[in-house]
Amino acid sequence: MLSIDTLKVGLFYGSDTGNTEAITQDFAEAWKLTELEVIEACDMTVEDYSRFDFIFIGLSTWYDGDLQSDFENFYDDFKTIDFSGKIVAMYGLGDQYGYDEYFVDGLGILGKEIIANGGKIIGMWPIEGYEFSASKGKFNDTHFYGLALDEDNQLEETEGRLQEWVQQVEVELQECLKPVE
Repeated sequence: MLSIDTLKVGLFYGSDTGNTEAITQDFAEAWKLTELEVIEACDMTVEDYSRFDFIFIGLSTWYDGDLQSDFENFYDDFKTIDFSGKIVAMYGLGDQYGYDEYFVDGLGILGKEIIANGGKIIGMWPIEGYEFSASKGKFNDTHFYGLALDEDNQLEETEGRLQEWVQQVEVELQECLKPVE
């Protein structure tokens, strides 16, 4: 039986320009619930994912809906990962004005694979407060697969959104770990 004390938590992130890396550092400082092992996407392996019970993924979406380059290069391997019994939370960066048809598509591209391969996603984030025309990052009509951040157009929102999301994920994770009666 998993508990907060025995939970193995990993964070995988990819960053081409440094924005996702900076968010990852801010997130790692804000995360106090458990120990956290951070792995840069350029160094990740399929086997790394099997070592963790709870997984964070941070990435950006590039151009016309492309995954961050390290996740793009790893995508065929990513699709083979068995997420059964794993809990996953994601955050994604995008540009809702410059690429409004592809805003945080990376969240949805990976999110669909995680669910298809047996994973449970927590930390879904409301789409309210964003302006975009389309997104594969939408889980449904009201939520993204994870936290959506726009460092180009809503930088002033990032810190508050990140703090709120961390608290949300902590609550949802603890709910997932409660014994079923």
